[in-house]
Amino acid sequence: MLEKLRKQLQQHSPQRLDHVVMPEAAVLMPIVERPSPTLLFTRRASHLSTHSGQVAFPGGKREACDADLYATALREAQEEIALAPSFVQPLGRLSDVISLHGIRVTPWVGIIPPDLPLVADPSELDTIFEVPLSHFLDDRRTHTDVITVDGVAHYVPSYHVDGHVIWGLSAMMLVELLAEGFGMPIDLYQRPPGALHHYPERSSRLPKAARMPTKRTMK
Repeated sequence: MLEKLRKQLQQHSPQRLDHVVMPEAAVLMPIVERPSPTLLFTRRASHLSTHSGQVAFPGGKREACDADLYATALREAQEEIALAPSFVQPLGRLSDVISLHGIRVTPWVGIIPPDLPLVADPSELDTIFEVPLSHFLDDRRTHTDVITVDGVAHYVPSYHVDGHVIWGLSAMMLVELLAEGFGMPIDLYQRPPGALHHYPERSSRLPKAARMPTKRTMK
């Protein structure tokens, strides 16, 4: 499974928004190399003023010391969950996404060994947890969030797993990983069956010429 993922991501051409001038950030999507591989998530600490209690991948804003955005993802993962960069086998990047707060976020996918002595930074996180990839490949979503950005509806799956809710930006990144990395027939731009939860329309804060295509098909 993971070897196929490696090959697929090496051939993938993610959408880049390097020409868009806005704050940059990066996240690491760590896949734990177990007999049944899992995806590692964090939950933001409840005392934080922004994103408190939200599930996310390790990551954060780029700093001047970072050579590139992959370095940002590795540094943030080390600071947040004590994941040493040497344990990460990089597989590739996914498409840039724009956060609700006007930050361009670049996701990076990497494989890590199982049972590392990871520790959540209590100043930023409440917990670290893993979810089997099979949960997502079987499309065990509880419902679909309809998030309309610049007039384009995005059908974003929402997953409830052991009291955690995986949705929003993290789920959008996950859709691309499933589609491009595993060939799963999942698409942010096609309405799926099941319950829908609509959110108010919003703007991406991008200039019109730099906005995402009205439809981008994920294979």
